[in-house]
Amino acid sequence: MARILITTDYLAPGDDVDQLLRRHGHETVYSPYTGPREPADRKTLFTGFDGAILASEPVTADMLAEAHTLKVLARSGVGYDSIDVPAASDSGIRVCNAPGTNHHSVAELTIGLIIMSARRLAEVTAAVRQGQWPREAGHELRGSTLGIIGYGPSGRATARIGLALGMTVIVSTSHPDPEDPSIRFADLDTVFADSDYISLHGRADRTAAPLIDASRLQAMKPTAVLINTARGSLVDEHALAQALRTGTIAGAALDVLENEPLTEDSPLRRLDNLLITSHLAGQTAEARARAGLAAAQAVIDVLENREPAHPVDR
Repeated sequence: MARILITTDYLAPGDDVDQLLRRHGHETVYSPYTGPREPADRKTLFTGFDGAILASEPVTADMLAEAHTLKVLARSGVGYDSIDVPAASDSGIRVCNAPGTNHHSVAELTIGLIIMSARRLAEVTAAVRQGQWPREAGHELRGSTLGIIGYGPSGRATARIGLALGMTVIVSTSHPDPEDPSIRFADLDTVFADSDYISLHGRADRTAAPLIDASRLQAMKPTAVLINTARGSLVDEHALAQALRTGTIAGAALDVLENEPLTEDSPLRRLDNLLITSHLAGQTAEARARAGLAAAQAVIDVLENREPAHPVDR
């Protein structure tokens, strides 16, 4: 019997993931990640376990140094920049993710944030609660330009909804699809210059500088809105806060942050032209079910000496 640690906060004893693992003879232990753990707890988190299912909890080399029995780390999601993959590989630990499980959820929230920004829904609903009745004009999406950076599953799904709403869609990607005449593929400079809404869907590299820095923000239209449902490290938050305060861009909507939850000293606090949601783009009931089962299957495959469907370490 293998012992499986589950830290994804929405997975629980008795659910489909738990039952699947137990049918394969494994013991499940739950330690939900709800925020930074104490250093001593982090260091020994994986001690005595054969596999682990994680959400976005950071996994560092010093944590893996104590994981002498660990064979597989499976993300119940797509991004894996929170895991030190080279350190895991050096220790013989497989790392897997669950692509294709939440891209529709991410795309729907992305478009929802765009609509909220265009119609100023957060400000309007807050004012109505306070007894006011604001009647300010918003903007239609039809006829506007949606810029998408990164054209993986969530970027593609977002593009499809944008097209259905009558938006012009322009994409910057290293993997353009020349067979799709409805999408205009262009370089980053063109996307930043021409877009009314820019949505990030690319991978993050924590060793690199943020993609969205002061110069990129300066290159956007002053009426443009930035949307990030990908990774917080893609955006220089200090530069973004300055751009929002000075009117360099009109607004932003972030579902992901460099440090989560939002810290008390964050430069992003108290900005009226900024929407922040709590890293829930992929957190629909349907996406959670698919991602959890995909992660569990990856753990089972590795422990039963089969190649997992979605390894990120090779």
